[in-house]
Amino acid sequence: MSENGKTPVDFWFDPLCPWAWMTSRWMLEVEKVRDVEVSWHVMSLAVLNEDKLDEIPEKYREGLKAAWGPVRVAIAAREQHGAEVLGKLYTALGTRFHNRGEGPTREAVVGALEDAGLPVSLADYADQDTYDAELRASHKEGIDKVGQEVGTPVIAVPGPDGEQIAFFGPVVTPAPKGEEAARLWDGTLLVASIPGFYEIKRTRTAEPSFD
Repeated sequence: MSENGKTPVDFWFDPLCPWAWMTSRWMLEVEKVRDVEVSWHVMSLAVLNEDKLDEIPEKYREGLKAAWGPVRVAIAAREQHGAEVLGKLYTALGTRFHNRGEGPTREAVVGALEDAGLPVSLADYADQDTYDAELRASHKEGIDKVGQEVGTPVIAVPGPDGEQIAFFGPVVTPAPKGEEAARLWDGTLLVASIPGFYEIKRTRTAEPSFD
């Protein structure tokens, strides 16, 4: 438990990933129905896949080039304005990228910064490596908890004896609300409490639903 009596959850996201966006919207719903508190962290699909580019289809390689900008802006915002701005900025970025279909354009990033009450000058960091060391460190922190064979998102929740257990996912669409969100959260804590539990998975048959 945190000092305020709420269950702490650490959530690593790349704002470009639609599946991470779905999971993050579920996590915000969980905050309404359970005593949890989410801390947001940046991870990077570009960093995750930079050593696998030869194995990735060309169309996805182009997408990974575009993935650098938003995470660089997010980590710059964290470094200059504190980690507490990340949740609001992620919501602003994801709403524009996914719900509104604007994609990771500079115009969308600038609009998201305005929506989050942050200086639009942070958008300039999309093309700069100023905070790449901090970005890689944040990414590594999440990946070190969960392992290399995953993507985004990564969530870390309390496990046995207070030990933090990290998972990739849950991957879900649309984002559950109300009691459904609560049940999925309770199940997440349940599997985290089982020593040696690693994975449940099935083939995805639906695209992310942003409604």
